[in-house]
Amino acid sequence: MDRGGEIIQVQIGGGAAGLRLDRALAEMVPQLSRERVKALIASGQVVDANGKPSIDPSRKALDGQAFSVALPPPTPLSNEAQAIELSIAYEDAHLIVVDKPAGLVVHPAAGHFDGTLVNALLHHCAGQLSGIGGVARPGIVHRIDKDTSGLLVAAKSDAAHEGLARQFAAHSIDRRYKAIILGRPNPPEGKVDAPIGRSPANRKKMAIVPGGKRAVTHYQLMQPLREAALIECRLETGRTHQVRVHMASIGHPLLGDPAYSKVAGRHRRLLETINFKRQALHAARLGFIHPVTSIALSFESEMPADMQELLGTLSD
Repeated sequence: MDRGGEIIQVQIGGGAAGLRLDRALAEMVPQLSRERVKALIASGQVVDANGKPSIDPSRKALDGQAFSVALPPPTPLSNEAQAIELSIAYEDAHLIVVDKPAGLVVHPAAGHFDGTLVNALLHHCAGQLSGIGGVARPGIVHRIDKDTSGLLVAAKSDAAHEGLARQFAAHSIDRRYKAIILGRPNPPEGKVDAPIGRSPANRKKMAIVPGGKRAVTHYQLMQPLREAALIECRLETGRTHQVRVHMASIGHPLLGDPAYSKVAGRHRRLLETINFKRQALHAARLGFIHPVTSIALSFESEMPADMQELLGTLSD
């Protein structure tokens, strides 16, 4: 049993008395999530006042009980830290909000093992990551497609990761996207409520399918354009390719979308002329409650230059 690293002394009191041991310790040590405490108990890192390891996370914690919690140094993540320039909208000891450019993959995966946002954050946050689940890594609680630009939040601590994940699961995060679509929606404001899952015809694509995960997108016309429109989409849920699939399903695919749009004729020539090669989608607003301080935070990002150019061309 390795009890190296930081040692935290805890005495059960207040509202924590009478709770399960894992929950009580998570209440007393807010930088640790309940799952992290469970893992520490399982690995013998939690001992009582007599030096005896506690092995049952479900036992009741009694008022006044003392425990010693050992936090081993975070295990280094296998991914390489890389000096990739980032646009930081906000950062503190617990989390970081990044304004991601189009073309940057968020998480390493097959075909993209480096050059990702995670690689960039490992470099930028070196020495600041307290260990998500015991591993020195940024906590990615949501993702943005490679060719979508805009705001994304990542956790730097275990407690922030758990708190943000809880808000995303409760659909309480304010996420608004700006998109340039083919045609003009009628009515100009509405809601698409249709389940999304893997396309049975192409497993690399998503589709509206029976039995898929519930997905709800609220849209509003922002600016009419030539046979197109700028809209704002507010996500009630957050499914893979949600805005792209939902808008295509009502006959208004995103301009430039390589998977869900078959734009032809004048619009296709226009996209080629200005060399616009991605879906016209930008995560423009992100709002949430800070998982540690409980302060309401909200951030906005202007559309990047390529979407501004597309918007200007369609406005002529």
